Amino acid sequence: MDVDIIEETENPMLHRTDIRFEMTHEDATPSRLSVRDSLAAKLNKDAEEVVVHKLDTKFGMRKTVGYAKVYDDAEAALEVEQEHMLERNKIAADGEETAAEEA
Repeated sequence: MDVDIIEETENPMLHRTDIRFEMTHEDATPSRLSVRDSLAAKLNKDAEEVVVHKLDTKFGMRKTVGYAKVYDDAEAALEVEQEHMLERNKIAADGEETAAEEA
């Protein structure tokens, strides 16, 4: 999977960078988590600092265009992002993970 960054926009008020990217892949559209990990590796960031918002693949194409937010640190992501986006990207606060494991 090859990830190319199309556009980067700094957002200092929210301690993040908004990124539009394009990726080519051999098989079906990759999962959100694999895209997040590839994008984090390309940007030298921790996976918990990257939140993938949108993946758009045209039918029959092997190219996906997406939108992600890359935070300065994981705490900024937890403060700003909506709960459902954190769940989709498998990002949770330490207290939330232990509560889910105890249940």
